[in-house]
Amino acid sequence: MNNVYELKHPLIEHKLSILRDKSTSTKEFRELIKEISVILCYEALADVKLDKIEIETPIKKMKTHRLNEDNLAFVPILRAGLGMLDGVISVVPNAKVGHIGMYRDEETFQPVNYFFKVPKNIENREVILLDPMLATGGSACDAIELLKSRGVKKIKFLCIISAPEGIKKIQAEHPDVKIYTACCDEKLNKNMYIVPGLGDAGDRIFGTK
Repeated sequence: MNNVYELKHPLIEHKLSILRDKSTSTKEFRELIKEISVILCYEALADVKLDKIEIETPIKKMKTHRLNEDNLAFVPILRAGLGMLDGVISVVPNAKVGHIGMYRDEETFQPVNYFFKVPKNIENREVILLDPMLATGGSACDAIELLKSRGVKKIKFLCIISAPEGIKKIQAEHPDVKIYTACCDEKLNKNMYIVPGLGDAGDRIFGTK
Protein backbone atom coordinates (compact mmCIF):
# COMPACT_ATOMS: atom_id res chain seq x y z
CA MET A 1 0.00 0.00 0.00
CA ASN A 2 1.29 3.43 -0.92
CA ASN A 3 2.70 5.48 1.95
CA VAL A 4 1.94 2.77 4.53
CA TYR A 5 4.82 1.43 6.59
CA GLU A 6 4.04 -1.59 8.76
CA LEU A 7 6.70 -2.62 11.26
CA LYS A 8 7.72 -6.22 10.66
CA HIS A 9 9.95 -7.29 13.52
CA PRO A 10 9.91 -10.14 16.07
CA LEU A 11 10.28 -7.66 18.94
CA ILE A 12 7.19 -5.74 17.80
CA GLU A 13 5.20 -8.97 17.46
CA HIS A 14 6.26 -9.95 20.98
CA LYS A 15 5.21 -6.60 22.47
CA LEU A 16 1.92 -6.59 20.56
CA SER A 17 1.03 -10.04 21.88
CA ILE A 18 1.23 -8.70 25.44
CA LEU A 19 -0.51 -5.43 24.52
CA ARG A 20 -3.48 -7.27 23.00
CA ASP A 21 -3.91 -9.66 25.96
CA LYS A 22 -6.97 -8.61 27.99
CA SER A 23 -5.19 -9.67 31.21
CA THR A 24 -2.34 -7.16 30.71
CA SER A 25 -2.30 -4.60 33.54
CA THR A 26 -2.82 -0.85 33.01
CA LYS A 27 0.80 -0.19 34.04
CA GLU A 28 2.24 -2.68 31.56
CA PHE A 29 -0.15 -1.55 28.82
CA ARG A 30 1.07 2.05 29.18
CA GLU A 31 4.70 0.97 29.14
CA LEU A 32 4.21 -1.09 25.97
CA ILE A 33 2.42 1.77 24.19
CA LYS A 34 5.39 3.99 25.04
CA GLU A 35 7.98 1.42 23.90
CA ILE A 36 6.26 0.74 20.57
CA SER A 37 5.84 4.47 19.99
CA VAL A 38 9.59 4.94 20.33
CA ILE A 39 10.19 2.40 17.57
CA LEU A 40 7.48 3.93 15.35
CA CYS A 41 9.04 7.38 15.80
CA TYR A 42 12.46 6.00 14.92
CA GLU A 43 11.06 4.63 11.65
CA ALA A 44 9.05 7.77 10.85
CA LEU A 45 12.13 9.99 11.14
CA ALA A 46 14.29 7.89 8.82
CA ASP A 47 13.98 10.54 6.07
CA VAL A 48 14.27 13.63 8.26
CA LYS A 49 16.66 16.36 7.07
CA LEU A 50 19.67 17.21 9.21
CA ASP A 51 21.59 20.47 9.50
CA LYS A 52 25.33 20.52 8.78
CA ILE A 53 27.34 21.66 11.80
CA GLU A 54 30.91 21.66 13.09
CA ILE A 55 31.78 20.32 16.55
CA GLU A 56 34.95 19.60 18.45
CA THR A 57 35.50 16.15 19.92
CA PRO A 58 38.14 15.56 22.59
CA ILE A 59 40.42 14.65 19.68
CA LYS A 60 39.69 17.13 16.86
CA LYS A 61 37.19 19.33 15.08
CA MET A 62 34.85 17.62 12.65
CA LYS A 63 31.88 18.30 10.42
CA THR A 64 28.73 16.37 11.26
CA HIS A 65 24.94 16.59 11.15
CA ARG A 66 22.32 17.42 13.76
CA LEU A 67 18.53 17.43 13.89
CA ASN A 68 16.85 20.80 14.29
CA GLU A 69 14.18 19.71 16.76
CA ASP A 70 12.30 22.99 16.32
CA ASN A 71 11.27 21.76 12.87
CA LEU A 72 9.14 18.99 14.41
CA ALA A 73 5.84 18.95 16.28
CA PHE A 74 4.03 16.02 17.87
CA VAL A 75 0.23 16.23 17.95
CA PRO A 76 -1.65 13.52 19.87
CA ILE A 77 -5.36 13.04 19.22
CA LEU A 78 -6.95 13.12 22.69
CA ARG A 79 -7.23 11.20 24.71
CA ALA A 80 -5.60 7.93 23.64
CA GLY A 81 -2.88 9.70 21.66
CA LEU A 82 -1.45 10.99 24.94
CA GLY A 83 -0.32 7.45 25.67
CA MET A 84 2.14 7.67 22.76
CA LEU A 85 3.48 11.13 23.62
CA ASP A 86 6.04 10.14 26.27
CA GLY A 87 7.61 7.67 23.88
CA VAL A 88 8.08 10.05 20.96
CA ILE A 89 9.18 12.92 23.23
CA SER A 90 11.93 10.68 24.60
CA VAL A 91 13.28 10.47 21.03
CA VAL A 92 12.96 14.20 20.22
CA PRO A 93 12.72 15.96 23.60
CA ASN A 94 12.70 19.53 22.26
CA ALA A 95 9.94 19.05 19.70
CA LYS A 96 6.86 21.23 20.20
CA VAL A 97 3.55 19.60 21.16
CA GLY A 98 -0.01 20.37 20.08
CA HIS A 99 -3.30 18.70 21.01
CA ILE A 100 -6.44 17.77 19.09
CA GLY A 101 -9.47 16.74 21.13
CA MET A 102 -11.96 14.35 19.56
CA TYR A 103 -14.38 11.67 20.68
CA ARG A 104 -16.50 9.17 18.78
CA ASP A 105 -20.27 9.58 18.83
CA GLU A 106 -21.54 6.20 20.03
CA GLU A 107 -24.60 6.31 17.74
CA THR A 108 -23.19 7.70 14.50
CA PHE A 109 -19.58 6.50 15.04
CA GLN A 110 -18.51 9.90 13.68
CA PRO A 111 -15.72 11.94 15.35
CA VAL A 112 -16.71 15.07 17.28
CA ASN A 113 -14.09 17.82 17.65
CA TYR A 114 -13.89 19.70 20.95
CA PHE A 115 -10.30 21.03 21.27
CA PHE A 116 -7.56 22.21 18.93
CA LYS A 117 -4.35 23.93 20.04
CA VAL A 118 -1.04 23.76 18.21
CA PRO A 119 2.34 25.53 18.51
CA LYS A 120 3.02 28.84 16.78
CA ASN A 121 4.37 28.59 13.25
CA ILE A 122 2.95 25.09 12.95
CA GLU A 123 2.85 25.59 9.17
CA ASN A 124 6.67 25.57 9.12
CA ARG A 125 7.01 22.30 11.00
CA GLU A 126 6.76 18.63 10.09
CA VAL A 127 3.87 17.28 12.16
CA ILE A 128 3.74 13.77 13.60
CA LEU A 129 0.12 12.94 14.39
CA LEU A 130 -0.40 10.34 17.14
CA ASP A 131 -3.29 7.95 17.80
CA PRO A 132 -2.89 4.31 18.92
CA MET A 133 -5.84 3.09 16.84
CA LEU A 134 -6.66 3.80 13.20
CA ALA A 135 -10.16 2.33 12.87
CA THR A 136 -12.61 4.07 10.52
CA GLY A 137 -10.12 6.84 9.81
CA GLY A 138 -12.68 9.53 10.60
CA SER A 139 -10.79 11.10 13.50
CA ALA A 140 -7.48 10.88 11.68
CA CYS A 141 -8.83 12.56 8.54
CA ASP A 142 -10.55 15.30 10.57
CA ALA A 143 -7.30 15.93 12.45
CA ILE A 144 -5.33 16.07 9.20
CA GLU A 145 -7.86 18.55 7.78
CA LEU A 146 -7.47 20.77 10.86
CA LEU A 147 -3.69 20.74 10.51
CA LYS A 148 -3.82 21.47 6.80
CA SER A 149 -6.22 24.37 7.47
CA ARG A 150 -3.38 25.89 9.50
CA GLY A 151 -1.01 25.54 6.56
CA VAL A 152 0.79 22.35 7.57
CA LYS A 153 2.28 20.73 4.48
CA LYS A 154 4.08 17.66 5.81
CA ILE A 155 2.18 15.25 8.07
CA LYS A 156 2.93 11.71 9.20
CA PHE A 157 0.45 9.55 11.10
CA LEU A 158 1.67 7.11 13.76
CA CYS A 159 -0.58 4.38 15.15
CA ILE A 160 -0.11 1.09 16.97
CA ILE A 161 -2.95 -0.89 15.36
CA SER A 162 -4.68 -0.08 12.06
CA ALA A 163 -7.66 -1.41 10.12
CA PRO A 164 -7.81 -1.62 6.31
CA GLU A 165 -10.86 0.68 6.30
CA GLY A 166 -9.00 3.47 8.09
CA ILE A 167 -5.94 3.13 5.90
CA LYS A 168 -8.06 3.34 2.75
CA LYS A 169 -9.86 6.45 4.00
CA ILE A 170 -6.61 8.31 4.67
CA GLN A 171 -5.18 7.18 1.35
CA ALA A 172 -8.30 8.39 -0.49
CA GLU A 173 -8.59 11.76 1.26
CA HIS A 174 -4.95 12.51 2.08
CA PRO A 175 -2.65 10.48 -0.18
CA ASP A 176 0.29 12.70 0.79
CA VAL A 177 0.20 11.55 4.44
CA LYS A 178 2.51 8.67 5.36
CA ILE A 179 1.13 6.09 7.80
CA TYR A 180 3.40 4.24 10.22
CA THR A 181 1.76 1.33 12.03
CA ALA A 182 2.96 -1.52 14.22
CA CYS A 183 0.35 -3.86 12.72
CA CYS A 184 -2.41 -3.86 10.08
CA ASP A 185 -5.28 -5.92 11.48
CA GLU A 186 -8.10 -7.80 9.71
CA LYS A 187 -11.17 -5.52 9.71
CA LEU A 188 -13.70 -3.53 11.70
CA ASN A 189 -16.64 -5.21 13.42
CA LYS A 190 -20.23 -3.87 13.43
CA ASN A 191 -19.38 -1.58 16.37
CA MET A 192 -16.42 -0.18 14.43
CA TYR A 193 -13.81 -1.75 16.69
CA ILE A 194 -10.67 -3.21 15.13
CA VAL A 195 -10.55 -7.02 14.93
CA PRO A 196 -8.67 -8.65 16.61
CA GLY A 197 -7.42 -5.30 17.92
CA LEU A 198 -6.85 -4.66 21.60
CA GLY A 199 -10.13 -3.13 22.76
CA ASP A 200 -10.50 0.55 23.60
CA ALA A 201 -6.96 1.95 23.80
CA GLY A 202 -8.02 5.02 25.79
CA ASP A 203 -9.81 2.97 28.43
CA ARG A 204 -6.87 0.60 28.76
CA ILE A 205 -4.27 3.40 28.94
CA PHE A 206 -6.17 5.36 31.59
CA GLY A 207 -7.82 2.44 33.38
CA THR A 208 -11.32 3.83 32.92
CA LYS A 209 -12.95 0.43 32.38
